[in-house]
Amino acid sequence: MSLPTPLCVDESEVQVTAIRAQGPGGQNVNKVSSAIQLRFDIPASSLPEGVKERLLALADNRITAEGELILKAQRYRTQDMNRMDAFSRLHELIHSVAMPPKKRKPTKPSYGAVQKRLQSKSQRSDLKARRGSKDLD
Repeated sequence: MSLPTPLCVDESEVQVTAIRAQGPGGQNVNKVSSAIQLRFDIPASSLPEGVKERLLALADNRITAEGELILKAQRYRTQDMNRMDAFSRLHELIHSVAMPPKKRKPTKPSYGAVQKRLQSKSQRSDLKARRGSKDLD
């Protein structure tokens, strides 16, 4: 089995916008746009088709109906750190679906396992049958 080729996202495919962060922060939060909003159009990207399909199949509310992934990074106080955080989260998401899931091979229990199960069922049935009320003649 060969190792998968690393998936790279071209920065021209990603739209990055600086926005104001939410939450506490005093007066600075109203003046500085330190949060980053990253938009990535999955169908129009240069990713392999299988990866695109698995990304679009994710049950993730950050993916719009048109197939655009919207990430918001506001964990850090600086725009550069939030930009790096947004790109690392994008790469994590892409690498999580990079490998196709393994196909399930249907199996069946061995003959001995089936016999053991049937024997324990019959023993349990006998035990329960003997619990019944006794006939009083």
